[in-house]
Amino acid sequence: MSATEEDSINIQFHNLCTGLLTWESEEAISRLSRVLEGVAIDLARDEGLRYVPTIWPNLRSLWLMLAEKVATHRDDEPTRAVVINTSRFTRNLVAGVANNQENAFENEPELRQILHTYSSWTASQNLGSLPVVRMVVQTLSNMVTTNEGLMSRLWQTHMDLPEEQAVFVRVLSLPDPRAILSLLVLLVNCIYDSSSRQALLVERRIGVRLCITLLDRMTDLHDAEESSDAGRAFDYGYHLFSHLFSGGFAPDLFGNLKVDGEVIVPHQTILLKLLDSYLQSSPSETLFSGMTPMLITCFFKLSQYAIGAIRAVVESDKANVVHENGIQTAPNPMLPKACEALVLVTQSIASIMLASEATHLQNEVWPLFRESVSSYGRVVAEDTVELLRLLDIFLPKVNFGRPIMRPGGQEHQYSAAVADPTGFLYLKRDLVRLIGILCHGDKATQDRIRQCDGIPVIMNMCVIDDRNPYLREHAILTLHNLLEGNRDNQGVVHSIQPSRTSLDELELPCGR
Repeated sequence: MSATEEDSINIQFHNLCTGLLTWESEEAISRLSRVLEGVAIDLARDEGLRYVPTIWPNLRSLWLMLAEKVATHRDDEPTRAVVINTSRFTRNLVAGVANNQENAFENEPELRQILHTYSSWTASQNLGSLPVVRMVVQTLSNMVTTNEGLMSRLWQTHMDLPEEQAVFVRVLSLPDPRAILSLLVLLVNCIYDSSSRQALLVERRIGVRLCITLLDRMTDLHDAEESSDAGRAFDYGYHLFSHLFSGGFAPDLFGNLKVDGEVIVPHQTILLKLLDSYLQSSPSETLFSGMTPMLITCFFKLSQYAIGAIRAVVESDKANVVHENGIQTAPNPMLPKACEALVLVTQSIASIMLASEATHLQNEVWPLFRESVSSYGRVVAEDTVELLRLLDIFLPKVNFGRPIMRPGGQEHQYSAAVADPTGFLYLKRDLVRLIGILCHGDKATQDRIRQCDGIPVIMNMCVIDDRNPYLREHAILTLHNLLEGNRDNQGVVHSIQPSRTSLDELELPCGR
């Protein structure tokens, strides 16, 4: 840019700012707003126009004045317009110019203050506030993008804020997918390839609060059209958590989401869903060993909770009591939630085991899943068999929409208690599949399953169940893995006479 062009822009900007700084008239405000909008367009088109070293004092004064006016609740259309256009001007001025970013960053406290005001619940009820939030967030993003030093300063500042001043959390809570998308672009850029900033996000109170809010929004955004702002926001949210997973922070974040006295909380379940999806996308095998202890601990905690809750229903006399209103005593209300999370943990374990086999890391990962012992002295396979045994009593198998009758032609006695299958879907199938993987080519695991009477349990799963697609196929494959090269296990199966009575007792399909 020539000296004449630079002087022209700076003089024009200075004169307009001087009029605005006295807040002399709405005409001056509107005039500056229009000029800034026009210059911002030129700055976006021509990078050469962004080198105006003498503009910063005036721009600094302008941001100080705007922050003061917004703080005094002077919120009207002209004020919002000049904030938007000043943000747009600053955003385009700093894009890709490191020196401009450094000069503009001194305005970050004022931008944060303005963002705090316009992201409040009261302000967000006025749709005119949302464009202000979007533009301020985009300005902050351009101010630090590709500048490691500034990204670290911004991140440290926002992770140390008091909770009531956590503007990023407030923006994520707004009913505006475009604002959420703008913020997620900033957040992903900040944590990308930065272990230190990822650590702050999962360890600091504000960081965890930010993750909790984002997990809530991921649920809201999940069904959005992929090409929409909401759909793109979901993708960026997934990328953010993927960066945390690839950085090895899944166990830390999962632990920091827990609530004392609860076996599982909704935010942990959402995180497990994202982790399950991530593990199915062929992640780096270097992550397996770090995630394995978390998944094993989680599996034991959830499976033992489910075993205890179901056993209490099955074995208690109260489980068979029908009240005067005809409603059977319901099981533990947390049981479906624990089972839903257990399905996700089981799928994640299966993904890691299969992926480690494909990358020749089987000898490092598989023994951890096979040999780890719970506080009850059982390994994963034994806990799985015990849970399947109880589920076979507790959960009716469903074929063509109707529960399968138990031996003697009686309907499953716990059908009423589990009329809502939410949380139990795929549970039997994935537990059977896990046993098939654990015992594949491992005689010690095969023997353990036989010793805890697990073979009849697996044989009992060789049925069609609408709530567990391909349950029968997985059970047959698991039986194959249990019997392969193991004469003792083969003897157990051979000892079961193929009479109709025996088949009925095992609920195996008979010839039709």
